Amino acid sequence: MKREETSVSKAQDLRQWLAHLEATGRLAVARDGVPLEHTLAAIAKRLDGKQAAFFPKPGGHAVPVVSGFVSRRAWIAEAMGVEEAGLLAAFRNAAEHPLPSREVDPKEAECQQVVIDTDIDLHALLPIPTHSEHDNGPYITAGLVIARNPLNGVQNVSINRIQVHAKDRMAILMLPRHLLAFYKTAESQGQALEVAVVIGADPLTLLASQAITPIDHDELEIAGALHGVPLAVVKCRSNDVRVPANAEIVIEGRILPTVREPEGPFGEFPKYYSAQENREVIQVDAVTTRANPIYHTIVPAEMEHLLLGSIPREATMLAHLQRSFPGVMDVHLSVGGVGRYHLFVKFKKLREGEPKNVILGAFGAHYDIKQVIVVDDDVDVHEPQQVEWAVATRFQADRDLIVIQGAQGSVLDPSTTVANGTYASDEPAPPHLQGIGAKMGLDATRPVAYRGHVFTKVRIPGELEFDPARDLQDGTAVDWSTGLLKAGA
Repeated sequence: MKREETSVSKAQDLRQWLAHLEATGRLAVARDGVPLEHTLAAIAKRLDGKQAAFFPKPGGHAVPVVSGFVSRRAWIAEAMGVEEAGLLAAFRNAAEHPLPSREVDPKEAECQQVVIDTDIDLHALLPIPTHSEHDNGPYITAGLVIARNPLNGVQNVSINRIQVHAKDRMAILMLPRHLLAFYKTAESQGQALEVAVVIGADPLTLLASQAITPIDHDELEIAGALHGVPLAVVKCRSNDVRVPANAEIVIEGRILPTVREPEGPFGEFPKYYSAQENREVIQVDAVTTRANPIYHTIVPAEMEHLLLGSIPREATMLAHLQRSFPGVMDVHLSVGGVGRYHLFVKFKKLREGEPKNVILGAFGAHYDIKQVIVVDDDVDVHEPQQVEWAVATRFQADRDLIVIQGAQGSVLDPSTTVANGTYASDEPAPPHLQGIGAKMGLDATRPVAYRGHVFTKVRIPGELEFDPARDLQDGTAVDWSTGLLKAGA
């Protein structure tokens, strides 16, 4: 596929994007001194999906906080320089045509204008919020964790929740993906894993960090492809990790071998709390920032969080399904399914039974997928009411339902803990039992052949051509005694 040339100048760095949002009425500025514990997150949550929230001097900190600057699909498409309908295709194109990064001299790197490598106190340096009611302290929620494979040096980028529980130590949750594989390799050799936690990246680099790729594919190269130019990176001061040169803040450190410390509870994306468990620990070696940095926080389980996770997954899922099922036209991970668990698939069916194959293919694409609904090509999968209508009128449970028991699902889905028998236990299930649950598929497609118009969707000719500017009158008033327009109105 040939890379499309698009204008993405508005999203080349975080500050350009925030300035654009401000100029278009999509950034709200809070009063000075908003408390970092709960209040900041509460305000950002109320604005999420409507306006980005900017907090000057939060909790008395000199460093401001921003949240919610990619909390609508249309904003993300705008940052990419494409129409919303072309969002998945543009992301897929970038993932399939990555651009190697361009390393710059540290003197050119905005993220290293200030270097702190002694007497590090993260609580004093950074305005780290405490978000939800039962969170066990302040958390970094928008940090891009970058690490190098100890075997070959290829980098991986991910967003992980990080509890800052000491001046220079942080506990990190690593799910069974590439970062954990890198760490296990290093730990098996008795070595720490060098990492960098990047806070305040531009929207496209944030989005690229969530790409679902095979191991040893550097997501920063996908970020370059989204920008249309190689991403400028710089080597960390205390280790060999390369980070985006225009980032706001970089925390450099090492995930220590064999060390575990308590982390959690924390309100996660399914809108429930994860229990406290012993997690791996990052020892902080240095912090570098811009001269006047901006701190980014993501309010857990709200739109910014859900969209950053769902859009790259949708693009990957669409590409995966279309390789085997050319009739797949579109996919959507619903907000109600927390952007991870419920997949809607738009499909042009030619033979009976095909939707069930699509369902099985979707379950094999990612273990997080818990429910798949396949609908016809006359249903918009981005409109939940239309999907529900298809289920209501084209689905019968005795013939169109698939249930798969005992499958691996998300370890953050609390309903799987009930299945594991640990709902009332103080001890978590062992790793080999975590996330075990059931998967459900619904074939909500009409028969290929049917009589008359029994399954034809009702529409009115001309409804899509309605133009308010042409078909409605402005500045008119009705005389309700006659039902006629008032003269001279």
